[in-house]
Amino acid sequence: MSADLIGLLVLAAVFLVATIRPINMGALALVAAFVVGTTVFGVDADGVLGGFPASLFVILVGVTYLFALAKNNGTVDWLVHAAVRAVGGRVSLIPWAMFVVAGAITAIGAVTPAAVAIIAPVAMSFAVRNRINPVLMGFMVVQGATAGSFSPIGVFGVITNGVVRTNDFEPFPLQLFLGSLVTAVVMCVIAYVVYRNRDLDGGRLDRSAVQADLSSSAMAASGAATRTPVTGTPQALVERGERLRSSGGRRDEADAGADDTPAPQLDAQRGLTLAGLVLLAVLALVFRLDVGFTALAVAVVLTLVFPGSAKGAVDKVSWGTVLLIGGIVTYVNLLDEQGTIDRFGDSVAGFGTPLLAALIICFIGAVVSAFASTTGILGTLIPLSVPFLLAGEVGTVGLVVALAISSSVVDCSPFSTNGALVVANSEPAMRDKIFRSLMVLGMGLVVVAPLVTWLVLIVPTS
Repeated sequence: MSADLIGLLVLAAVFLVATIRPINMGALALVAAFVVGTTVFGVDADGVLGGFPASLFVILVGVTYLFALAKNNGTVDWLVHAAVRAVGGRVSLIPWAMFVVAGAITAIGAVTPAAVAIIAPVAMSFAVRNRINPVLMGFMVVQGATAGSFSPIGVFGVITNGVVRTNDFEPFPLQLFLGSLVTAVVMCVIAYVVYRNRDLDGGRLDRSAVQADLSSSAMAASGAATRTPVTGTPQALVERGERLRSSGGRRDEADAGADDTPAPQLDAQRGLTLAGLVLLAVLALVFRLDVGFTALAVAVVLTLVFPGSAKGAVDKVSWGTVLLIGGIVTYVNLLDEQGTIDRFGDSVAGFGTPLLAALIICFIGAVVSAFASTTGILGTLIPLSVPFLLAGEVGTVGLVVALAISSSVVDCSPFSTNGALVVANSEPAMRDKIFRSLMVLGMGLVVVAPLVTWLVLIVPTS
């Protein structure tokens, strides 16, 4: 068995083992890089570590540390309430408010599972209290978080653009972000039309009919992990539903009672945090300063001015994601240094036509991401695509954007972290149906997303 084949089989095994066992994929990949590097390729430990992505490490630590501060000092909670106020309390627009706030949080550097973990409890309790289809609400939260994460300073955007740059291509952050955002909006519009007036059983949704068994267990979110029962008798909730229907979905003062937590105020600390986030975007996008060091600088200033909010923030840095992407990229870089990636890419390019090879790559990304790590697959498949990208028969922008979309929109699958968070934050009586609905959606996107992105983004540019 050749060294190249061993290296690729071990990479596949890393994805498989990390999918079926509770182990960080990055830690497994680092160990695999050391073992394969020293025993198969004859590289010493220093040579293996030479492929560690130091720049990505700084970026991931910087932006997630800054986000942790924003969560600690209540800036994120203020953004959630501000989004709901912005739609005037209209029930029909609340899913879109959750889409926007989830996207805003990931666009400034939060990893998608962290954003979904924060927004899902709030969104799913809103769904129960206001008779919104929970599948629609959960789907829009996940897609909003996914779309935002491809911003130039979002985690997926940073990873994708970094891998593109590492492989000697010019990054295209705006096209990547807009492509993912437009895709997410289109999918959510379709889901909104299909699910808005439908209940979990597919029947017509009557907002005034608030079921007593759900009202007794409905939970009002007061944070990412704390939930308290909604107050009010079933009859009061039915009357509340009648008011919502007669007012066109707008909540009145009687609805803003005991089941609503007080809206956080925009104080000096939150105002400075928002200003810091805006400054980060301006310095990174306009002045091209390094995202990681700039985010760390903003975080350090906030810590110096408001030291109380920094307590525990370092512990909330997404170290699991840092380890995951660090390990995967280190292993892939090892294969790249040994020429394995080039030889594998050449063999893929020779499989039929480059167009067919591009479609296969997109399908692989969708299937793996639906069950495993979107972050890991983005760092793996782009380098594997480089050889036939260099041949010039497939457009670089089209393929990378198509691959990014195919690998991320399937995160609504209940087998992925984001989909599982939506199910976990659903009402117990609804979880089985929500699980099945999200499974159908996720598996459908595994088939549809690669085909559509291939037809729209890859075929016209080839």
